[in-house]
Amino acid sequence: MSFDLPVVHNPSNTVLQARLQTVIDNKTKPLASLGKLEALAVQIGVALGTESPVLEEPQLIVFAGDHGLTRQGVSAYPSDVTWQMVENFLAGGAAVSVLARQHGLSLSVVDCGVQHDFTARNGLYIRKIGYGTANSFEGPAMSIPQCGQAMKNGMDLLHSLPGNVLLLGEMGIGNTSAASLLMARFTGHDIAECTGAGTGLNAEAVQRKASTLREVLHRHENAESPMEILAAMGGFEIATMVGAVLQAASERRVVVVDGFIATAAVLVAHAMCPNVLAYCIFAHQSGEQGHRNMLKYLNAQPLLDLGMRLGEGSGAALAWPLLVSACALLRDMASFDSASVSRADLSTSTTSAKASLE
Repeated sequence: MSFDLPVVHNPSNTVLQARLQTVIDNKTKPLASLGKLEALAVQIGVALGTESPVLEEPQLIVFAGDHGLTRQGVSAYPSDVTWQMVENFLAGGAAVSVLARQHGLSLSVVDCGVQHDFTARNGLYIRKIGYGTANSFEGPAMSIPQCGQAMKNGMDLLHSLPGNVLLLGEMGIGNTSAASLLMARFTGHDIAECTGAGTGLNAEAVQRKASTLREVLHRHENAESPMEILAAMGGFEIATMVGAVLQAASERRVVVVDGFIATAAVLVAHAMCPNVLAYCIFAHQSGEQGHRNMLKYLNAQPLLDLGMRLGEGSGAALAWPLLVSACALLRDMASFDSASVSRADLSTSTTSAKASLE
């Protein structure tokens, strides 16, 4: 299918960024003492284009889909787990469901291509392209029209939802394999460096998985454009996520990126439109092998490192309060002038620091 990618503007505004930094620096605290929260507040302010950012109606969306590649034995779990976990999300029993309730986040699930027919209900969007992708070991996972439709579905869905924040989640048995393949193609890392345990494979099974993925890469080495690579080796849920990320960035929404698979979607979106990174906040560094190098490739600094590799958007939900706090500190914390608090003598501090080093 033919469609236009949304236009994503670079939000870079040196005047606004300087003003935000000045505001942060003049809060009643030692300079830079809030660490990464200060950079986070500035990034959010620049992304939203304001000195007083407010995060409104955050949308936590779990994109779900199945993968034909699982027929090659790349996962420890059967594909049925995908639809069963979707039901668990909707029933409120999954980890991300608990965290969403705890933090007051709106949780939605999108059926992008699950091998199951769901009954309609609140919180579920049916945007099914097919009953799982084709087996990328044998041919392209998706046709170009299917990939394009999945991306458009993500764009249209996001555009229909309120708020100025998107939190990415995903579910799909086999999708760590798709993410590993995308990472290898877009970053140039060897597939062995991109392949991890996924749902819990042992060391021997991980080696077999890497060998299978190496063959998939070889079979699709002629895929060149980001769309062709995504169609050849991605998943319906990843393609839908790519569309949602592009649309969110085009609307100047903040995008909170979860773990390995969500970052792979951003990797593809970045290849299509590099400006998306300015809107992306990376929630955590996954315990999945390869995520560290994927983040390094994107020059991304994750907020948390808890050794998690659950997916679902769980890391994004856990990081959410940090975004809220960063904005609150920027807006509400007193300045030295407003609180009539004396400032540090920076010349004395510098002299003392030098003396301590000598």
